[in-house]
Amino acid sequence: MKKVIYALILPLIVVSGLVFANFKIKNETAERSAPKPLSAAETEAERKRWEATPEGVKFKEWEVSPKGQKVLDDIAKISKYTSAFTNMEAVVTSLSLPPGSRLGFGVMARIDSVDYIVTFEPEKSQLEQLQSLKVNDKIIIRSHYVSYAPKYSYPIVSVEYVERDSKVIFKRAPRKGGC
Repeated sequence: MKKVIYALILPLIVVSGLVFANFKIKNETAERSAPKPLSAAETEAERKRWEATPEGVKFKEWEVSPKGQKVLDDIAKISKYTSAFTNMEAVVTSLSLPPGSRLGFGVMARIDSVDYIVTFEPEKSQLEQLQSLKVNDKIIIRSHYVSYAPKYSYPIVSVEYVERDSKVIFKRAPRKGGC
């Protein structure tokens, strides 16, 4: 009788040990995969550390240069539109981006007499409508985000909505698995 009880309890102990070990491994990977956000002081220290690198020094020099100041001033001109996510009238000035750019699909457009790089993140179904754009087309765009880089002489507008002739030709799809 004792042998039967031991024979039943031993597999039960082994299985419960494996289940517990597997649960512990899953918890550890979940804790490691979600990095903790940096505090304001840590973010500031990290930024200061980066500014001391050669790339950071070059970037700071570019920001205070006339070329960098022009880009920052151009961003300020449309900040009221981007912060409120309101319509901006634009005219397509070129169907190609500056040479050497790695921004994906985009065009050059003039907004309030200033040239901008306008980029899209189209899905394949939206690409055909965007490729139908022509130089001098008047479009209405909306964006939340404008960026810049020393590599480019123009601000980079990441567009979320494009309308031509009162027809929507592009609307950025929400990101999968994110906010």
